[in-house]
Amino acid sequence: MTDRFVDVSLDKRGVRCTAKLLDDLAPITCEAVWQALPLGGDVYHAKYARNEIYALVEPFAAQEPPLENPTVTPIPGDLCYFSFSDTQLGTASHGYGPKPTIQPGQGVVDLALFYERNNLLLNGDTGWVPGIVWGTVVEGLDRMAEACQDLWRSGATGETLTFRRA
Repeated sequence: MTDRFVDVSLDKRGVRCTAKLLDDLAPITCEAVWQALPLGGDVYHAKYARNEIYALVEPFAAQEPPLENPTVTPIPGDLCYFSFSDTQLGTASHGYGPKPTIQPGQGVVDLALFYERNNLLLNGDTGWVPGIVWGTVVEGLDRMAEACQDLWRSGATGETLTFRRA
């Protein structure tokens, strides 16, 4: 199979990086993401994992991918896929607004970029949160990491995170 790449961008800041899909390690997840691209939405900076930005999107796979190529310790440049039910994220305590934005009975997919070291996917409410590593940044992580730090300090309002075929 020919290598496949995605561009990951913080659109308002005009910053992007390029990632290679890990088709050999997470083939089902990679194919589901690839077929659904472009994907994106409002960007959030993780509360628990440390150096992570992510967008929440509606489920897009015909069947939920299995937990292939899992991690609870993502490294800089990892792209991860998480799937959550409405009851896992559909509370105001998660910071998505005064009312849950996730509809009852509907799940949500979290597409994440980890931009620095020392990440641990341990949520104080639910415990370990393994993610599927489906891509790795091969170009532009340094610029993206600077933009992510700015997002953390300056705020995410009005910013979007987008994943597109490269």
